[in-house]
Amino acid sequence: MIVLYTTERDYPWGTLRSTHGAKTKVVLEEKGLSYRIENLPPGNLWKKPPEMIAKHPLGKVPYLEDGELVIFDSTVIDEYLDERYPEPRLMPSDPIARMRVRELENFADEAMLVGSVPPIWMPYWSEPAKRNAESMEKGRAMLLSRDLPYLEKVLRSSGDGYACGEFSLADAPLMSLAMVLEVDAPNLDAFPKVDAYLKRLRERPSYRTISPRTKVADAATGG
Repeated sequence: MIVLYTTERDYPWGTLRSTHGAKTKVVLEEKGLSYRIENLPPGNLWKKPPEMIAKHPLGKVPYLEDGELVIFDSTVIDEYLDERYPEPRLMPSDPIARMRVRELENFADEAMLVGSVPPIWMPYWSEPAKRNAESMEKGRAMLLSRDLPYLEKVLRSSGDGYACGEFSLADAPLMSLAMVLEVDAPNLDAFPKVDAYLKRLRERPSYRTISPRTKVADAATGG
């Protein structure tokens, strides 16, 4: 069985998950694959114990075991899953369309999941009184001034479907964004395409396994 190593934790204000782990969990769900979650303590992301470094040299999540194979980095994992288990295909066959999927996936990953989202998301893993409000506001400002305007532009040209037409690997990191913004809930009136798109993502069956409304115990195993 496939094993996904990630971090998920229940809180009174919702169940929080690693954004990159959620990105890969969505792909496993979309593929209909059987898998098991190995839920690592959040503290491991700072302590980086030797057994974690042995699987991911940077001591991050996610990493994935598929039989004897160990893979790290969510983008690499997701492309591996799409090639190893090709149905349903989440990358188009046309080279230009594939390039566009990779381009947007990279933007969503680097600009949001690594850039603007952590200052917003990580404080939620602490009690309200311990959260860094200044950091959260900086993350929100970056998201609203740089990232969502670009996403709104992309979605205006993609119609009323998904980021690159059909649901693809480009949408996987944006499912994580939908998860984060379900908790943080900014006003998206200035971004109507983004608002409608995030709602569509939350309607997909795969979203249930990363939704802040789904407890860890209720979303631990797929397939």
